[in-house]
Amino acid sequence: MKGQASADDYLWFCERVLAKTGLDLQQYKRPQMERRLRSMADRVGARTLDEYWAVLEKDAQQFAYFIDRITINVSELFRNPEKFEELRRVILPELRQLGSPIRVWSAGCSYGAEPYSLAVLLEEMRPVPYQMLATDVDETILSKAKEGMFAPEDMRNVSPDWKQKYFVQQGNRYQVKPELKRNITFRKHNLLADPFDTGFHLIVCRNVVIYFTEEAKDRLYLRFYQSLVPGGVLFVGSTERIFNYRELGFEMPLSFFYRKPATVARRAA
Repeated sequence: MKGQASADDYLWFCERVLAKTGLDLQQYKRPQMERRLRSMADRVGARTLDEYWAVLEKDAQQFAYFIDRITINVSELFRNPEKFEELRRVILPELRQLGSPIRVWSAGCSYGAEPYSLAVLLEEMRPVPYQMLATDVDETILSKAKEGMFAPEDMRNVSPDWKQKYFVQQGNRYQVKPELKRNITFRKHNLLADPFDTGFHLIVCRNVVIYFTEEAKDRLYLRFYQSLVPGGVLFVGSTERIFNYRELGFEMPLSFFYRKPATVARRAA
């Protein structure tokens, strides 16, 4: 029946996606993911998920749309500006005491709003040096991030002074100036499958894991913990409170900021 996928249909589709892209859809909460897949299948007139996969195999544009929808590329610069103000005023001054350069990872960076927001704050801390890694699983969206072009609605939380200092208006769009890009390395990375770098002072992963299973979240947060230097901080989205942060080893200096203790007891891997 149209709109009703069997368990085998769903698992089969997940296996095809994993084999082709490395994305493990079974790490996401099934009800939400299956609803999204059914909606996208209906959009192209596919009655089942195997029919939808046949469409994706033949149509590169539809496949690109599928990846974009699955990876949830929605953002804006300084999303939740009050939290970025806490980052600027409280967290970054503490992190600069841990040594330099400050190493930052924007994990799930989407089309670049988050890493460029972070870069503005870090540029404002000059002459403190910094390095930033910005990653996403979607290569198409990474290309947009590298371009650094934003619409007016992306810029609504950017102050007039910072707009003038770090962006060039081109028609009704805003282009990031080269100095905001110079310390950012963009790289494809799958949070659920690929190895993690280490030695970060700040990891920012916001509005990425909301559809992950609880087990996948715990594994991810533990890996983030292991990637931070002692005293380093994980900054998550405002719908992603980590309720078991103590069990994972974190402290919570402010809401949605989780710190790896400066003195860390030996922990099992």
